[in-house]
Amino acid sequence: MDIAPWVWGATIAVLLGVIALDFLIITRRPHEPSMREAAVWVSVYVSLAILFGIGLSFFTDGQAVDFFTGWIVEYSMSMDNLFVFILILGSFAVPREHRQRVLLVGIALALLFRGLFIALGAAAVDAFAGVFYLFGAFLLYTAWKLVSGGGEDEEYQENAALRMVRRVLPTSDTYDGHKLVTRVDGKRLATPMLMVMIAVGMTDILFALDSIPAIFGITQEPYLVFTANAFALMGLRQLYFLIGGLLDKLVYLSHGLAVILGFIGIKLILHAVHETTDLHVPEIPTVLSLVVIVVTLTATTVLSLLKSRHDARTAQGFGPGPGSGEPGSSATGSGDDGDDLDERVSL
Repeated sequence: MDIAPWVWGATIAVLLGVIALDFLIITRRPHEPSMREAAVWVSVYVSLAILFGIGLSFFTDGQAVDFFTGWIVEYSMSMDNLFVFILILGSFAVPREHRQRVLLVGIALALLFRGLFIALGAAAVDAFAGVFYLFGAFLLYTAWKLVSGGGEDEEYQENAALRMVRRVLPTSDTYDGHKLVTRVDGKRLATPMLMVMIAVGMTDILFALDSIPAIFGITQEPYLVFTANAFALMGLRQLYFLIGGLLDKLVYLSHGLAVILGFIGIKLILHAVHETTDLHVPEIPTVLSLVVIVVTLTATTVLSLLKSRHDARTAQGFGPGPGSGEPGSSATGSGDDGDDLDERVSL
């Protein structure tokens, strides 16, 4: 796929324009979007991604399937990332009217970091096909961590890098609007707003380490890798406000992502064997990858919502309680789990 420089330039210019428009809207009227507003914007961004994929089908030979598959993978991983964003924003007690600004900065940083990792990944793939062994092994390890509960932390804990930043930059205890730096008793101090943006930026780097190898398992075309990531990130801010509460009900999301990452990891290793040895191993076609990903995400969503509904009914006393065979019975304190869930969603 030979992409002319002007196409790259136009694509990046459009993305920068979208980010600038988003920032202008937030700056002029800081607010927490309503469900309707968030739904409209998410629909717009999803529609743009679909139109872009349809356009690829007219100008390329079979690249549209690669784009849609990569976009769905990145979008599903972005939903899991949103849960971490909820924990971070809740931990830093970011005022609701300023959460859009933090998320937009996080998205801009994510685009920057993923662009760098895509360039590095493409160069590594061109130099040595054996790098797919490394990508595949990393995805299998990530899948194992998700299944074993390594990615299910319910509280955000500052890492060593952020603690080091706090030691270098003295921080105030309170926000000063959307300012990153403020004055307290004549001293210039960083605000919690700056700290939460740094925390989101550091998290974006970890997200890129997972997402870039995953999409290279779908396509090695840098333009498709970049645009799939970009369209997955566009609308992520509005998606946060649209399904922030629903995310907590997707209890099997990590397991579904583990299946997807494990599948792509195996696909990468098979591709590496095919490229670096004379062994005749089957390669998994992209169409089959798309089917596996869509079926896995659908099953994950349905099973998660069914379990959440069952747990909620049990907590409210509509289901059989522990140690009792009678309908509607429940042990004392059975509503505690529901209260904990409400607290997490309120983040």
